[in-house]
Amino acid sequence: MCNTNHIFLVNCPSSLQFASDCVNTVEHKVLPYTVDPFTTGREDAAKKITTTSLTRAEASDSLTLHGHDDHSISSVAHHKVLWVFRNQDHTVDHDICPCSAARDLKFSPQPACINLGTMWAWALWMFLLLCKFSLAVLPAKPENISCVFYYEENFTCTWSPEKEASYTWYRVKRTYSYGHKSDICPTDNSTRGNHASCSFLPPTITNPDNYTIQVEAQNPDGIIKSDITHWNLDAIMKIEPPEIFSVKSVLGIKRMLQITWIRPVLAPFSSTLKYTLRFRTVNSAHWMEVNFTKEDIDRDETYNLTGLQAFTEYVVALRCAPAESIFWSGWSQEKVGTTEEEAPYGLDLWRVLRPAKVDGRRPVQLMWKKASGAPVLEKALGYNIWYFPENNTNLTETVNTTNQTHELYLGGKTHWVYVISYNSLGESPVATLRIPAIDEKSFQCIEAMQACLTRDQLVVEWQSSAPEVDTWMVEWFPDLDSESSTFSWESVSQARNWTIQKDELKPFWCYNISVYPVLGDRVGKSYSIQAYVREGIPSVGPVTEADNIGVKTVTVTWKEIPKSQRNGFISNYTIFYQAEDGKEFSKTVNSNILQYGLESLTRKTSYTLQVMASTRAGGTNGTKINFKTLSVSVLEILFITSLVGGGLLILIMLTVAYGLKKPNKLKHLCWPDVPNPAESSIATWRGDDFKDKLNLKEFDDPVNMEEDRVLKPYSAPSDFIDKLVVNFENFLEEVSPEEPGKGQENILKEEKNEYMTSPYWPYRPPISTEIPRRKSQQLCSRILEGTCSETKEQPLSSVPSLGPEHLCEEGEPNPYLKNSVTTREFVTSEKPQDEAKREV
Repeated sequence: MCNTNHIFLVNCPSSLQFASDCVNTVEHKVLPYTVDPFTTGREDAAKKITTTSLTRAEASDSLTLHGHDDHSISSVAHHKVLWVFRNQDHTVDHDICPCSAARDLKFSPQPACINLGTMWAWALWMFLLLCKFSLAVLPAKPENISCVFYYEENFTCTWSPEKEASYTWYRVKRTYSYGHKSDICPTDNSTRGNHASCSFLPPTITNPDNYTIQVEAQNPDGIIKSDITHWNLDAIMKIEPPEIFSVKSVLGIKRMLQITWIRPVLAPFSSTLKYTLRFRTVNSAHWMEVNFTKEDIDRDETYNLTGLQAFTEYVVALRCAPAESIFWSGWSQEKVGTTEEEAPYGLDLWRVLRPAKVDGRRPVQLMWKKASGAPVLEKALGYNIWYFPENNTNLTETVNTTNQTHELYLGGKTHWVYVISYNSLGESPVATLRIPAIDEKSFQCIEAMQACLTRDQLVVEWQSSAPEVDTWMVEWFPDLDSESSTFSWESVSQARNWTIQKDELKPFWCYNISVYPVLGDRVGKSYSIQAYVREGIPSVGPVTEADNIGVKTVTVTWKEIPKSQRNGFISNYTIFYQAEDGKEFSKTVNSNILQYGLESLTRKTSYTLQVMASTRAGGTNGTKINFKTLSVSVLEILFITSLVGGGLLILIMLTVAYGLKKPNKLKHLCWPDVPNPAESSIATWRGDDFKDKLNLKEFDDPVNMEEDRVLKPYSAPSDFIDKLVVNFENFLEEVSPEEPGKGQENILKEEKNEYMTSPYWPYRPPISTEIPRRKSQQLCSRILEGTCSETKEQPLSSVPSLGPEHLCEEGEPNPYLKNSVTTREFVTSEKPQDEAKREV
């Protein structure tokens, strides 16, 4: 059965029947149960659909499908149906039969691409339609709706989300007058854009009343509504803060402040208000609060704040709210007031024990401060101190001072010290301290201690082996190069840790922190550590020196940085050294090492050296120094010296051994013999052979002068003595007439006189004569001629053993006579002349 839009396959309980003018029929297959696949409201259509399969022989080009019911055959619409047969695409072609009541649908295999364009167009249209629905994003549902009733001002509601991802409009619907009226947030106050708030203004605000609020969120994709919320205006009412008029103390009442304020103008006149009063000391950041209720409707109201510290400044603020409301007003402006002064609160007392002096006195520095919890503004007019040895109060001494420290000189025994402070209103309680004896042993119970830094605090923790000790005294002071005079201390009870704010300590300063256990009136042995609240790089670097420079080694030494310039714990030192035009090397050592030896250097090379000191924050380089390695080491010099010295020692030993073995040769080699003129054979020369044996040269020949100075080894004649005899008295008269006394002067100038004495000649006084240069030639002639007759008649007192050449020279000594004197003295023999003549 067919209509204009669909092809309907209707239930066919019997075989198909065709009109008489339709010649083509289907004989092979009958589809008994079919149904309209596009049915919409057709209740009479069968709920079954039958499929059939055809063999390859049945699936011919002439397949025809007829649709009909029991009565007639309707026309077939102009549609094509896709038929899939064994993975092949088929289309349904329709041909109208000549009869008006029948229409044949022929199935014929055709390519699928013929109608794919139309199919892709339908698919693309459906895809875009589905994408439109899938991409649509509705606004977020408004939640967390909160409303506040600002008394006599407005009714404001807020919600979340406060900001949407896309542009969103909001509408706020309200019902009021207990549900009898409703409205929408006015246009001027409605939310536009992304502002998630709305305010309702008078005169539409009624009080008391109950409101309902609903928020609608809308964007181009749709609208979404929030849940309906209910609000009681008395419960959400918010009023203005009160105005504090004064904060002052009451005369005669200690530790109290009276606060006076003005009731808010915009507040229900008949409503009971509740108040919160907060206060703190001026130097504190911790607030304390007091809650109270005021039913009075007076304009000015007061409240007495008690339990405060005496003579202390307090900061006060106030807020209020209706008794039924959950919303408080803002805080009022802060006001400051001071409590009345009273007697001092008390003192914390501590001491610093110093070594005893030579005379036995022990310096003890006493320190005190206001006790913990004392008023900030408390002032003392002075302090009274008295002390005495233990068990002997008769030796009490008293001191008055206005300072907060005092040095006492105590003996070696135990002492008790008492200190009080006073002002115009009275005295403080007595602070007591026991000073132990010098030889008293303190107990020790602290086993370990550490310091750690938090965000804004320094925390010191320790461990104790004595559970009965629950009081500790913490002492800290900066560790400077000189002895510190600034000590701080604090008592800790029932805890084994101590905390201090970083702001109370100076950055880049090292602090010595000591903890003393206190058991009753006895103080135990302390445990100390060092800590920084903040570390930085050192202000200066180490001062470096190079010592013990060798060929390939050098010793680097440096000095510690002063404590005030370290700015942190020195973690290590780094040595940088670099050869000239070479690569830089480094060595890192621990902080406790101040000397290091560098090795494997290059011989005879210049180096640049510096040392860097490092902390956790970084490092700082010290001074640069230059040094040059040696070309030869001391050991090498010692080795060479040892070799040379050893060689010389061996040579000396060999020489000594050779000398011991052959002493004459060594003596001749070291000390050659020098001829002795006294033992010369010239004394044996005699007669006329004197000239021949001497082989004299001409005195006027300057070339042979040097040769003539040497004596020839001739044998002396027997009459040599006779020929040498000269009458020196006549000789002196003839030779020295122009220079009298010159011979005597020469005698005095000589260092030593040598005497040649004949054993038989008579003694005569020694006469020294020096032959003048101009007379030398005459003297030589006379000696050669010989005046023997005169000599025989007058004996000589002395005969010099000099050759004629010596007499003719200009005073230059003969090399063979270098050990002889140049001046001869003739001495007269003591023997008679007769005996001398006989011997001649």
